[in-house]
Amino acid sequence: MARLWPLTIRGTGAVLLGLVCLIVAADRGVVELLYVAMLLFAVVGAAAASLYAVRRADGLARTVEPDVLTVGQEGRVTVRVSLRAAVASGQGTWRDSLSPGLTWCPPGDGPGESVRAEATAGRPSGFGRGAAIGLTARWGTAGPSAARGVFPALASGLRGEAHTVDVDYRIVGTRRGLHTLGPLAVSSTDPFGLVCRTHVLSERTRVAVAPEVIDLPPLTDLPGEAGGSRHTSSNELGQGTDNLIPRAYAPGDSMRRIHWRASAHRDELMVRQEEQESTPAATVVLDLATGRFSPHAMRGAGLDDGFESALSACVSIVARLVREGYTVAVTDSDGRALADPIEGGDLAAVEMLGTSFATLVTRRDDHLAELPPLFTGAMSGPLVVIVGRFDAEDAATLAPVAHHSSLPLLFAVSPVDDALPRAAAHGWRVASIPPGADLVPAWQQAVEREVGHVVA
Repeated sequence: MARLWPLTIRGTGAVLLGLVCLIVAADRGVVELLYVAMLLFAVVGAAAASLYAVRRADGLARTVEPDVLTVGQEGRVTVRVSLRAAVASGQGTWRDSLSPGLTWCPPGDGPGESVRAEATAGRPSGFGRGAAIGLTARWGTAGPSAARGVFPALASGLRGEAHTVDVDYRIVGTRRGLHTLGPLAVSSTDPFGLVCRTHVLSERTRVAVAPEVIDLPPLTDLPGEAGGSRHTSSNELGQGTDNLIPRAYAPGDSMRRIHWRASAHRDELMVRQEEQESTPAATVVLDLATGRFSPHAMRGAGLDDGFESALSACVSIVARLVREGYTVAVTDSDGRALADPIEGGDLAAVEMLGTSFATLVTRRDDHLAELPPLFTGAMSGPLVVIVGRFDAEDAATLAPVAHHSSLPLLFAVSPVDDALPRAAAHGWRVASIPPGADLVPAWQQAVEREVGHVVA
């Protein structure tokens, strides 16, 4: 960022002209040219002194709004730069570096649109001091590695009062993870535009980019526990209630829950649905096995598109279930909690979940086979399983789980052959969510489809 040659084109021309005057004065004996050469050198020297001897940067303060971005979300960055200069300076430039994963977003349709910067002096005395000065800065060419613009000219501060300049720009989070803003480089010229000096302020600011959160359609009115507290205020059912919706008996069901009347009517064992709790619960299982994605998913955040699709689906589905009134538990396939249970309606906790997922990576071991024992002992509310690679063997592994959930949903990033139809045949509502696919139709169709159908 530092300039190897401190003079501008104008300053370089002044020095060259002074040298020519010296040569001609020595060769022709023209004393006036000697005076001109000395004057040019003196002006350039004074300009350099005004920037290098009596000008310094006191630091900066950088803020980002909002504190945490999601992938694709736009944020606003405000940088307040403090400078001390006894002599007025001309217009310059600023450049704030962005790490990969953040992209500068110029306002409007392209370069040339103005933004507002304010320059203020520390004490009110003299021209341009002690009052806010309205200034405009034009954007340069857009680029992924840095934001840049025009730094305003500053009035003189004979007593060395600090000038503060606020520069605003917008960024977009393009990749999940922890990223940095900075260092900031401010280049200024003297009032004559002869010398340019660059101050590099090394302060850096971290910006967390969380998985993209997609607004999913609400759940339709579903019976029993699948409905959530938004649909049923009280669903406590008595032992002799006849308007229950029975389901087929599954291995592991208690014999005390057999619905004898429905069993006699259908000529097969049927069981009563679990009684609705006052606070309905749901579980979202995110399988973190590296083997189901790619090795890049374990090396760092935002490096595997398939894993990013799974994370976005996880946070989006949790947000929808929380809005529906469920208390949602988020776990790995072995039952290990990935976050504290989120109470129904607590959207702030959903944002915290997304923030905690900003640096989440996969792990080596595959624990999908440990999932069935966690749910085959009793009836649960909605159960959402999100996996990467999913094959026929996995469908057979998860077969006993579907009958123990009032709303079993299975989303696979990379299904293999007929794995999803096999899972659907066992009672799962299934959908494929490859990278780049729209999650909304996959979610809506999986929820609304009858058990046994596949969403392509």
